[in-house]
Amino acid sequence: MGTIPQEHYEPKSSAEKWIHSRLPIVAFVLDFAAFPSPKNLNWMWIWGVMLSVFLVVQIVTGIVLVMHYTPHVDNAFASVEHIMRDVNGGWLLRYMHANGASFFFIAVYLHIFRGLYYGSYKAPREITWIIGILIYLCMMATAFMGYVLPWGQMSFWGATVITNLFSAIPLVGDSIVTWLWGGFSVDNPTLNRFFSLHYLLPFVIAGLTVVHIWAFHHTGNNNPTGVEVRRDSIEMVKRDTVPFWPYFVIKDVYALVLFLIAFCVFVFFMPNFLGHPDNYIEANPLSTPAHIVPEWYFLPIYAMLRAITFDVLFIDSKLGGVLVMFASIALLALAPWLDTSRVRSGRYRPKFKGAFLLLVIDFAVLMWVGGQPAEQPYIIIGQLATLYWFAYFLVILPVLGVIEQPDPQPASIEADFAAGHPEAPRPGPAGALATPAE
Repeated sequence: MGTIPQEHYEPKSSAEKWIHSRLPIVAFVLDFAAFPSPKNLNWMWIWGVMLSVFLVVQIVTGIVLVMHYTPHVDNAFASVEHIMRDVNGGWLLRYMHANGASFFFIAVYLHIFRGLYYGSYKAPREITWIIGILIYLCMMATAFMGYVLPWGQMSFWGATVITNLFSAIPLVGDSIVTWLWGGFSVDNPTLNRFFSLHYLLPFVIAGLTVVHIWAFHHTGNNNPTGVEVRRDSIEMVKRDTVPFWPYFVIKDVYALVLFLIAFCVFVFFMPNFLGHPDNYIEANPLSTPAHIVPEWYFLPIYAMLRAITFDVLFIDSKLGGVLVMFASIALLALAPWLDTSRVRSGRYRPKFKGAFLLLVIDFAVLMWVGGQPAEQPYIIIGQLATLYWFAYFLVILPVLGVIEQPDPQPASIEADFAAGHPEAPRPGPAGALATPAE
């Protein structure tokens, strides 16, 4: 398919030409700003920018927090209290970092479900989608290790429960657990390893993010119709797109301000709302909390893990839970090949809309069940919700692609935009703007 044709920056002055021949940074920035983006993008296309901003927030606040944190089981909890009480602005940095993780996951879940609805995983964007899932996995690993660092009760027992799951893997499970622990129990070597990896992984996420952006700049953005930008000529591209700057930059900044206002409400007025009170109790290996739960953004995966309470052939329930947990994420990566429909966007798939709505509800139910005790009726609810998650990807998506009769799609992005904005000016035959009356 190739890249979208666009007008590129050409240096004019001798100074510009000198810089451009040695380091074309100006061309890179200006070409990035002028990147042709489908003119019909809606408000669900703001989450990529939110994720980029919050990645920076997490890295910056994390680097400053590290300056005052002590990764030792005897001092970790006290060092966090020192940050909260004695470091100038320490409480703000910690609350920004803790709540920033939650808002990071809010944005990534909305980003993923937007991609699932509008078919952003379909050709030619499969690699872009898979890179996004890798970013999500790195986010989960980073967040889990970061949750351990305050060394409160939930930190310690959450690390104990989750790392113990790897012991279910045949042959190598115990070795993996020993390596993660750095010994024979969750102790100081574990905290040191998690601290090192928690510091490293955000930079891996940043690198993957650059590749992710590079990938979709090569294939072009998807859009609500799923119809591709016409690439026959620059004039045809101009009919379907507008430059990223200033149109979508201004739109993204407006959305970012609203998102940051919500973020500030949590940071300043209810900073512990999304956390667990037991984590303000120092870790005690001799006292097990009544109900061990991970952070809210892990709850859907945790619910699927707990849904397997029975053995299947030679696979016991513990190993089965681990396999289901990882398979639930692997299905996301396989979505480009599981969805057999030739229509990309869910907007034109009437049966798909109902199945997708149930998937969103199912995800919310899994999140709720994951925070409940491992007892009835929550167990059976979690099992049914897990069953639907797998059925959606393994049965519903492949079958709907065969039996569903999609609605008519617009001929082009320009046609879709004109239908939604009849009063907007449109390009004339030579690319000049013309009003609808003309």
